[in-house]
Amino acid sequence: MTDVNLVVLLDDAGNEIGTAPKASVHGSDTALHLAFSCHVRNSDGDVLVTRRALDKRTWPGVWTNSFCGHPRPAEPVLTAVHRHADHELGIRLRDVELALPLFRYRATDANGIVEHEICPVYTAVTDDEPTLNPNEVLEAHWVTPQSLAAALAATPFIFSPWLTLHARQLDLFPITELERAS
Repeated sequence: MTDVNLVVLLDDAGNEIGTAPKASVHGSDTALHLAFSCHVRNSDGDVLVTRRALDKRTWPGVWTNSFCGHPRPAEPVLTAVHRHADHELGIRLRDVELALPLFRYRATDANGIVEHEICPVYTAVTDDEPTLNPNEVLEAHWVTPQSLAAALAATPFIFSPWLTLHARQLDLFPITELERAS
């Protein structure tokens, strides 16, 4: 097996403790592992939201941030961010910044699949129009931060749990809209 299908396992302190096949770390008893998320904006300030492909193992068909992924063993996370931007959306990123370096969550989807990740969150800019990889993304739309905040407040259940958590911690969305949902 190549390292393409491996993820980095972590201990509770966030230290690397080994690797495991990606398929084995998304189940009902998911080991803590390294991932990342990225929120992409364009020059107009719109935010790119995506709907996960229907055959994704976790949260199929759910709306989420621009893209997520797992770095390969020994791959710098920033390299993985650029690799996934190209692979999933066919876009080139600029102004990539680490927004939430210590983001961590555990969530269970409707099928009982658990995500358990230390997942640094990045922001980036592009003016490329996405070319969707159908194995990863079903739909993508540029939306205003205000409309995304309103949708998150009105219908949080249609979004990935990590997006709703990011929105409360990032300065990407108007706080007043999100406070109404609390």
